[in-house]
Amino acid sequence: MAVQDLTKDNEKPEMAEARTEFKLKTPPEDGISSVKFGPNSHQPVLDICFQDAVHSYSGGLDNTLKMYDFNSNTETIVGTHDNAIRAIEYSPEVNGILTGSWDSTAKLWDPRSPRCVGTYTQPDKVYTMSLCGEKFVVGTGGRKVYVWDLRNMGYVHQRRESSLKYQTRCIRCFPNKQGYVLSSIEGRVAVEYLDTSPEIQKKKYAFKCHRIKEGGIENIYPVNAISFHTGYNTFATGGSDGYVNIWDGFNKKRLCQFHRYNASIASLCFSSDDRNL
Repeated sequence: MAVQDLTKDNEKPEMAEARTEFKLKTPPEDGISSVKFGPNSHQPVLDICFQDAVHSYSGGLDNTLKMYDFNSNTETIVGTHDNAIRAIEYSPEVNGILTGSWDSTAKLWDPRSPRCVGTYTQPDKVYTMSLCGEKFVVGTGGRKVYVWDLRNMGYVHQRRESSLKYQTRCIRCFPNKQGYVLSSIEGRVAVEYLDTSPEIQKKKYAFKCHRIKEGGIENIYPVNAISFHTGYNTFATGGSDGYVNIWDGFNKKRLCQFHRYNASIASLCFSSDDRNL
């Protein structure tokens, strides 16, 4: 597992080639399924979201949502799902923790209590989630995408089906809150917009990526991870081909490609200052 330093002085992060790579001295011995940078910190962590710089929330195959306090080095069990917790997000808009589970529900948790304040049925197992300001986008099995509004969780605001033909792997929302990027197991990425007006929907598109021709055969790899650069609305994708690509989604072009890693890219995250990935 390694961290890329993307920038030099006076260079835009999305245009710079990778300059320095730092290999972790004691990486996990098991497979890595997710990585995140803590806000205001250069410390990479696994399978969590941060509420702030000293409180993190994690969930996994034990079905349990846990809070960790870095100041006191204490762990608190917040609550449980009926199956594995696959995705966790923190919403500053409502000061709530959102969890998505293989039990086909999403839950909203109040970290002050802590307690569950709402359970919301999804169409299938939750595979991925992302926040778009007050909008909450959930990708599930069966290629379904639900868009919720955190100000009114009484009903689903949009029911969508992925424009990609195969299973959804990752959804990440634009920093400008206009839409989201969705990836699939079939080496494709879709750029979607939340505004349902025909004029805006004409802007959506999909493209092929993370495909390698070897011996006259095109091998297609899942696109496992997406992360946005918040300053420029560019985004990175990571695939099972071992490559990381940086994309300008609005101008529909690839900006750069990192060297090939010796294993699949399972997760990506830009740091809060956008200097590291």
